Amino acid sequence: MHHETLKKIAAVITAEPDPTRAMEGVVRTLEADMAHYTWVGIYLLDGNELVLGPFVGKPSPHTRIPLGRGICGAAAAEKATIVVDDVNADPRYLACSLETRSEIVVPIMLDGDVLGEIDIDSDRPAAFGPDDRALLEQVAERLAPTLRMGLRANG
Repeated sequence: MHHETLKKIAAVITAEPDPTRAMEGVVRTLEADMAHYTWVGIYLLDGNELVLGPFVGKPSPHTRIPLGRGICGAAAAEKATIVVDDVNADPRYLACSLETRSEIVVPIMLDGDVLGEIDIDSDRPAAFGPDDRALLEQVAERLAPTLRMGLRANG
């Protein structure tokens, strides 16, 4: 399942040079293919804030997150994937939905710079295992050059 999803996402990224449309294709594919992913979004780094980009799921009240705040801000500041098996037990969690039980946040980086991150919530506790982490880290790695090109074009 994870391998097939990665192949689909690689095809979406290769076929779509526009960064926004590439991100939209990535979040749609992840949400459609992975039944335990209930909210899938991408945040982009803008100065010292993460700004919500394309997402699939319920609207989030957290459209801008300062670096270091919440699980998303921590993952970007630490430049590391964070997996939270029980969001209610993690004081960093910024509540979005009462149904959310677990979360994974994967930084999108290129040459050591954080460009953004993939944020995924699940209504199941401890929903994200090593296969999810590996998949999402590979997706982030493949998406990074497209985001970098888009940031240069718009900057």
